[in-house]
Amino acid sequence: MTIEVTRRPTRMEKAAQADPLQTLRDALPVLSGAKRVVAEVILTDPGFAGSASITALAERANSQPATITRLATGLGFSGYPSLRAAIAEENGRGTQAGWETDIGTEIAPTDSAEQVVSVLASRQFAAMRSSMSSLDLDLIEQLADHIVAARRVALFAQWGDLPSAQELQMRLMRMGVHSWLHEVGYESEVAGALMAPGDVALVLCRAGESDLAQRFFTVARGRGATTAVITGEPESTLGKAADLAVFTGTRLGGSWTDYFAGRVSDSFVTSLLFVLVAQRVPAAVRTGAAHLLYNQPRDPGAVS
Repeated sequence: MTIEVTRRPTRMEKAAQADPLQTLRDALPVLSGAKRVVAEVILTDPGFAGSASITALAERANSQPATITRLATGLGFSGYPSLRAAIAEENGRGTQAGWETDIGTEIAPTDSAEQVVSVLASRQFAAMRSSMSSLDLDLIEQLADHIVAARRVALFAQWGDLPSAQELQMRLMRMGVHSWLHEVGYESEVAGALMAPGDVALVLCRAGESDLAQRFFTVARGRGATTAVITGEPESTLGKAADLAVFTGTRLGGSWTDYFAGRVSDSFVTSLLFVLVAQRVPAAVRTGAAHLLYNQPRDPGAVS
């Protein structure tokens, strides 16, 4: 029978595996004098510490190279070079993680403009295909019917959801549909309180999660309005709360690349909704507002 003995990592191996900056932060309370000053200098500017010589770091900390060596070995490193290497590696991890969180993993910082264009275009094409295959046409037609019949339409959107909502509200208003867009909680609550049965409270929210939008729904529903959401997450809180939940086909995602891809879905759905409403408004209104809808000179003979 063979008994396997698991070797415990040495102190230096543990130090190499740990985040050196966090190790320094944890050690600060027990450090004093020159060692503490060196640690604070490193934590203040990890980028400098990850590339500086021991002499340069000593000069910045107004200390001695021997003090830096003692600090490094006290933390479990073989010396300052290994501490510096660990800090440099952690800086690289942080930079890459920040990039991937903001931009995503499909585009690298070193990609050419042609590569970036290819990724962005392919993501938008994929989002459009997803939207076309996922869209519930019967549901969005119901929403268009409600909007045409409404006395007023109140829209709510914030941040990245605003561009599509702003265009939709502008086009509805120019078509003769009484519509307003709100992005502040108090304003939306006032708008909800002014609604009546048959009115429409419409939220654009890719994430489908917003306390302000939920409150807007609650107030508007209390006045008898129909609530609707255009979202990338139909099973979200807002998706479940709305009378009509229109799925754009593109979910929230975790990076800017994901969000960028979804904008084409947002714009596609709101544009479709606008056209469906335009088909349903009275012909006299549609004809009289044509110069506004399409930025054309007004026809003197059109019905006003």
